[in-house]
Amino acid sequence: MLTVQDITAHYGDLQVLHEVSLEVRQSEIVTIVGANGAGKTTTINAICGQVACGTGSIRFLDQAMHTLAAHRRVEMGLVQVPEGRRLFAFMTVKENLDLGCYTQRARLEKQASLDRVLALFPVLETRLRQLAGTLSGGEQQMLAIARSLMALPLLLILDEPTLGLAPRLVAQVFEIVQAINRQGVTVLLVEQNVRHALELAHRGYVLENGRVVLQGGGRELLADERLKRAYLGL
Repeated sequence: MLTVQDITAHYGDLQVLHEVSLEVRQSEIVTIVGANGAGKTTTINAICGQVACGTGSIRFLDQAMHTLAAHRRVEMGLVQVPEGRRLFAFMTVKENLDLGCYTQRARLEKQASLDRVLALFPVLETRLRQLAGTLSGGEQQMLAIARSLMALPLLLILDEPTLGLAPRLVAQVFEIVQAINRQGVTVLLVEQNVRHALELAHRGYVLENGRVVLQGGGRELLADERLKRAYLGL
């Protein structure tokens, strides 16, 4: 579904990504893990068109994407849930959800999409008239994911969805990601919680200093001695 080949990226004169390659197959959950500053968010922002690639290529559904504007990638079905949720705090939950279906394809299925996300996040149905900024942290994360689902993603990219959440809510978010995947949505997950992410994922990539240093099945990576020492404290 998604093929990233040898991409580089810079912030000014600073090179952040060094020939990063990865792939996501249809119906998979793939995770990117690594320490802070490893280049995880830059990688997905390059995939989504928010950071320009210096070299390399990105193909989605066998179409070249690295030269397309970000909104064109959304229209193709590549949708990101950004780190920090980035909700419109002074708009209602319903208004935030409505903004998720701004593409023509999504507008045609607006009511059906709304019914689906409210079934997945029943707490939001009781909050539709409430301002998004007054929700709890967990509810805001649910709203951010629900808003992205309104865009009818074929590939959903989540950037640190459990950041700042209590352990109980962390487990709930991972259950939601699994439920979304079971409904047929392919998932690319950037996550600080290495153990949970790799337990959830079919495959994973480990980034260090803007380079892929390990890749493999999720359970396979969890058993890797280098990863256990570096990220799990074992």
